[in-house]
Amino acid sequence: MKSALLQTQYAASALKTLDIELEALGALKASLQSPDLGAAVDRAIKALASTRGRVIVTGMGKSGHIARKIAATMRSTGTSALYLHPGEASHGDLGVITKKDVVLAITWSGETAELGDILHYCNFYGVTLIVATSHADSTAGRAADICLTMPPVREACPNALAPTSSTTLQLVLGDALAVALIEARGFTSSDFRVFHPGGKLGAQLSTVGEIMGVGEAIPRVGRDASLTSATLEMSRKRYGCTAVVDEDDRLVGAFTDGDLRRCIAVHDLSDNIGLHMSINPLSVQPDTLSSEALRILNGNAISVLFVEDQGKLVGIVHIHDIVRTGVA
Repeated sequence: MKSALLQTQYAASALKTLDIELEALGALKASLQSPDLGAAVDRAIKALASTRGRVIVTGMGKSGHIARKIAATMRSTGTSALYLHPGEASHGDLGVITKKDVVLAITWSGETAELGDILHYCNFYGVTLIVATSHADSTAGRAADICLTMPPVREACPNALAPTSSTTLQLVLGDALAVALIEARGFTSSDFRVFHPGGKLGAQLSTVGEIMGVGEAIPRVGRDASLTSATLEMSRKRYGCTAVVDEDDRLVGAFTDGDLRRCIAVHDLSDNIGLHMSINPLSVQPDTLSSEALRILNGNAISVLFVEDQGKLVGIVHIHDIVRTGVA
């Protein structure tokens, strides 16, 4: 009984934390809708998108962890970015910052002493400095070329000490900047896969054209073929079906194992394939995502898709080919 009561108390505490941080996010949304922060974000995106160098993201302590995440998100979405530790910067790593770069400093108070050398370096060498802080009149806020002023919020910590709501706002603002940069740069899912070739995400971004069977691997017969020749072609290949094409290699039908079972006992094997094929078989384009092809296969309870490009048959893909990529 006592254990259940403690769980209820802890759950209530967790819900209270969520309520406080959601309240903080609401304040950030309202600020973004105001002229001041909205205009500053527009200026920041333009500076980040137009830089000929990199985005150098920096911060200390918990803000440093957030800065690392922002840099990682930007890297994975087409923006060259890296994290610079303020302590290391003061001991030689300031050299990584060039005049072509843009520096994004994350500091809630705006008075993080460890950032002092970076702020001075940017001002001295004319490096564009964006500061995300809750105090525009702070040392960092005044040093910024563009100040992203976040609203004051209460921390979820009962002692109002541990960074909680504040780091949530920093992280969400970083995500907002990264996503806006995706749109500003016209970054596509194909571009995204260049930076995510591994794992399930890379598999989901693969295309049918990368895994389909082509050339001689494609089972196909002309529409004047006999039931016998279609059956032999289907048996020679591994897909359990054969495409039926016209004189211009356009897909006009398909003949499957199921079609064969339905007709073999009652029809002449010399019959024309056109009498027994399924018309209008499903097909996709080579640039169709493997994940979308899998959805089509599952949704139609089939195991094979033909691939057409500009009206001509160019490939075939089996559900096993897709599963092997790691999509499912």
